Amino acid sequence: MNSIKLIDQNQMQKMITRISHEIVESCSGFDNVAIIGIKTRGEFLANRIKDNICEISKVDLPFGTIDITFHRDDFSDRLIMPKLSASDIPFDVSSKQIFLVDDVLYTGRTIRAAIDEIFSYGRAEKIKLAVLVDRGHRELPIRPDFVGKNFPTNLSEHIIVKMSEIDKVDEILKVVK
Repeated sequence: MNSIKLIDQNQMQKMITRISHEIVESCSGFDNVAIIGIKTRGEFLANRIKDNICEISKVDLPFGTIDITFHRDDFSDRLIMPKLSASDIPFDVSSKQIFLVDDVLYTGRTIRAAIDEIFSYGRAEKIKLAVLVDRGHRELPIRPDFVGKNFPTNLSEHIIVKMSEIDKVDEILKVVK
């Protein structure tokens, strides 16, 4: 397995800062805005974006995390029981504009599962998607509203986002199998 570093720590921070500014610019106000990160790396990315927005706009946004395990469409196909962690959305999603955050967008199936999970909490007014990397190969009609970087891949390549909170380093790699 060969890996190529695509993005280093400084570049990654700039991508996150840019996404944060784009989100701020897209909002006419923050009264009904919340951020939800998809576990695991989407959670850390969402928290960084939330902190940036707080610094830029002087607002403290409601923040939540979701675990999409039970909403995955391949859940019954798996032979091993996946590690489960609870979703934590400590606010009413009804009538909120939700910024859903994940690290990599690929087929769109994770995002579909995340939207299902959000709707199990209530009916959001609007859901916008922010991803650090869009690698293409969509299987569902899902498109991000905010993208750090587009890295088209072929099917034998994968994008790995490493975050210091869990991986002790911030970087984005392309792995060729």
